[in-house]
Amino acid sequence: MAHTEHERELIQRVVKGDTDALAELFSQHRDRLWRMVNFRMDPRLHGRVDADDILQEAWISAEQRIDHFLADASRSIFVWFRLITSQTMIDVHRRHMGTQKRNAAMEFSINRGWSSESTSFSLSFHLLGHLTSPTQAALREELAEQLKTALAGMNEVDREVLALRHFEQLSNRETAQILAISDQAASDRYMRALGRLKGVLTALPGFLDQ
Repeated sequence: MAHTEHERELIQRVVKGDTDALAELFSQHRDRLWRMVNFRMDPRLHGRVDADDILQEAWISAEQRIDHFLADASRSIFVWFRLITSQTMIDVHRRHMGTQKRNAAMEFSINRGWSSESTSFSLSFHLLGHLTSPTQAALREELAEQLKTALAGMNEVDREVLALRHFEQLSNRETAQILAISDQAASDRYMRALGRLKGVLTALPGFLDQ
């Protein structure tokens, strides 16, 4: 998503040291950042950690680390906010869960983003989130294993593109920036991954009947 004229004006104010402008920019993207937190948060932290608290902590970190953004103020401010929020989430998970990991999934690197296992887990959890009744519990567990296997068979970058575009609802350009690929490659991979996912879900017995 390209910067709007108003956003560019705010960024120029940030470059000049205006923290109020930075706060306004963060507020503008808060709902999108909340969507990412909701998608990526380990279910075991639900009820223990509030997404708004993570965003508040991320804002403090962004304010403290604004020099990192100013080093290249031409990049997407949202992509930078998302990076800060992702790093904050990892810190929160480590504080609350210690050495526990979500299916060996809570790994994060600045260059690569969330680990392949973490993304697969988040995709599976949200895709099966509608199966919540006691009578669906056994089916949910069975489908989760089948979906996990199917997702593991997808290309790692395609899977991440799917998560960013479909679940975090990022633009194609933002997705390309995060994954350091071209806009065209991001678009092609998204269409391929979406088609693959539809094929996977259609093949899961009982999924579309729920």
